[in-house]
Amino acid sequence: MNYLHENWFEIVAALLGFVSIYLQIKQHRLYWPVSLVMVIMYIVVYIQAKLFANMLLQCYYAGVSVYGWYYWWRGNPNNKNSSVPASWISKKDLIFYGLFAAGTFIALIYFLNYHTISDVPYLDALTTALSFTATWMLARKKIENWLVWIVADLIYVGLYFYKGLYPTMILFMALCILAVVGYWTWVRDLKLSHEEKKH
Repeated sequence: MNYLHENWFEIVAALLGFVSIYLQIKQHRLYWPVSLVMVIMYIVVYIQAKLFANMLLQCYYAGVSVYGWYYWWRGNPNNKNSSVPASWISKKDLIFYGLFAAGTFIALIYFLNYHTISDVPYLDALTTALSFTATWMLARKKIENWLVWIVADLIYVGLYFYKGLYPTMILFMALCILAVVGYWTWVRDLKLSHEEKKH
């Protein structure tokens, strides 16, 4: 009971993470406001754990959540009763996202090594760079966002185990599995959407 009392804030944030991933898989627009509350809570958690890049990531999440909320709510221009459809990234997008991830990683390494007391700068930077990229892909409803999340979540599990953030570690173990489910769900939904347009 002491553990629950001392770590209730992180536990609530992790539970909100489960709710948000469910809404994300369902492509539900309420994903974004729920996610916004969760990331604000995790800003506090990561500051206390000295995971400064992850803390900055939550600030980025907050900003992208506002954009994603607007983008998903504005709907499909070709169908006012439908939300923005999921889609695959183009070759041009792939180059952009690759450069974005690499540039973010390099910038974070510099920041963490010279301006913080982080004891895991490379893992912190790598997970954050991948998450930056996946979040932007999610906001644009690119299906491959799930693949990037799977890689990031696997690394996060080890990082949070090392840092003793066990509720968050359990969350990310589940998120990794749910990312696989999310990927296949979005692929299936896209195929069904294409089939409906043919009829």
